Amino acid sequence: MKARTVPVEKAVGMIIPHDLTEIIPGKSKGPAFKKGHVIREEDVPRLKRMGKDHIYVLELEPDEIHEDEAALRLAKAVAGEGIEYDPNIKEGKVVLRAAYQGLFKVNTEALYQLNLLGEIMLSTRHSNFMVKKGEAVAAGRAIPLVVKDPLLDEVEKICSSNKVLYIKKPVINKVGLVITGNEVYYGRVEDAFFPALSPKLKSYGLEIIGPRFCPDNSEVITRAISEVISAGAEMVLVTGGMSVDPDDVTPKAIANVGVDSLVYGSPVLPGAMFLVAYKGEVPILGIPACGMYFKVTVLDLVLPRVICGEKLGREDMAKLGHGGFCLGCKECRYPVCPFGRGGL
Repeated sequence: MKARTVPVEKAVGMIIPHDLTEIIPGKSKGPAFKKGHVIREEDVPRLKRMGKDHIYVLELEPDEIHEDEAALRLAKAVAGEGIEYDPNIKEGKVVLRAAYQGLFKVNTEALYQLNLLGEIMLSTRHSNFMVKKGEAVAAGRAIPLVVKDPLLDEVEKICSSNKVLYIKKPVINKVGLVITGNEVYYGRVEDAFFPALSPKLKSYGLEIIGPRFCPDNSEVITRAISEVISAGAEMVLVTGGMSVDPDDVTPKAIANVGVDSLVYGSPVLPGAMFLVAYKGEVPILGIPACGMYFKVTVLDLVLPRVICGEKLGREDMAKLGHGGFCLGCKECRYPVCPFGRGGL
């Protein structure tokens, strides 16, 4: 990279290495052109009005890249399905956004390898959280004003075999709800599960089939689960009866549906007695009593992933232990909190 003083008329296409301040007496004082700006033909008259007949500029060597071009190449390399960005890069920074609502995913190993390179950076939101269309999910830039072309070649090599950033679309639209418990079924107490869960499910745009109320009878619960699946449920939530008391038969009832896999227990509080099972492609989630009493539980960490088609097993659930301890704040601000941030 070369630096020299040139007449402003001959500076078109060159790079300004520092902010150029414009003073309008009695009105304003501030940068008219910022560091890194590539001088255009239309900039020349304004520069002259600022008293800049000669300016200090940078010239790139053949293997050097301006920060704006570097940011654009970075964005093209890391953006997978559902990620968009403005190709008109300014001041060397690119912001990547969600093209549609879905589950934001980050390949953390590829992200780590990319950031190890130095002189280029990419910062992201946490993986496995739902995002809305247009939300910013990541930003990146070249750190110095000018970088070497081989650096971007290495970025593109890392990304060529890895999806670094992408968004999974929801694939589940209908959820069956089966609420168990003698106390509710026989009218001894008022149900608290449906009022707690229905707003949460509807916030994801899910149509609810049910609820079906069942006593603590495994055969009745099994039949109810099968019925809501036959009615079109693409996922089933079964509430209550998840502990080790004699009347808590929900795990057995779910197993008796004829599931292909079943994971009982999670390293998340609240939600230790959570259950995930699959009957073919239909996920069945067993919700313990905490689903009634706590605003946020393990369900909030699992539900977005299941809705977007991820099949969770024992290893996936085990990873939720890191960050799976809810602090029980008096004013819950989830998801703007550390809960669930470690289970990537």
